[in-house]
Amino acid sequence: MWEYTDIVKDHYMNPRNTGEIENPDGFGEMGNLSCGDAMRLTFKLGEDGRVADIKFKTFGCGSAIASASMLTTMCVGKTLEEIRQITNKDIADALGGLPREKMHCSVMGQEALAAAIKFYETGGQTPAQAVKEGTIVCVCFNVTDLEIEKAVKENSLKSLEDVTNFTKAGGACGKCHDKINRIIAGLS
Repeated sequence: MWEYTDIVKDHYMNPRNTGEIENPDGFGEMGNLSCGDAMRLTFKLGEDGRVADIKFKTFGCGSAIASASMLTTMCVGKTLEEIRQITNKDIADALGGLPREKMHCSVMGQEALAAAIKFYETGGQTPAQAVKEGTIVCVCFNVTDLEIEKAVKENSLKSLEDVTNFTKAGGACGKCHDKINRIIAGLS
């Protein structure tokens, strides 16, 4: 069984900023209910251009709830440029760490935030569900080559197991394992 920090447990048992903002400035969705994780993130900016309110709804495990809760607390009072810099590693570090098998939860939060920012910047013209760039590598979890490359580079991933832990890619049927291994090898 995995070890969770007291911070993760607290954010799971007492999540901050749950719910949804009506008429939000930013709106992003990430994940897929068929794979067991999905997140909706909404935010409202104040007159000063800083995040005045931010809320989340998630369908997922305790790590997903804790990651979304921590992410929202990290965003309050910050500018769009500041929140754009938040990485999945920042979320996990603020939680005192996450088991490697649960790092995909912090990645989902980072991606939902990026989708919400893009929604804001395009005046709502971008779908709330992030449009994926790149070529789908893992059909089961809808993960692209660019998402895998980003996770490998940002988190110094070295193995197929690492990629699965951070993106879920390769975690089901296994047909994409060779492609994932080639991506990892190409970045080494």
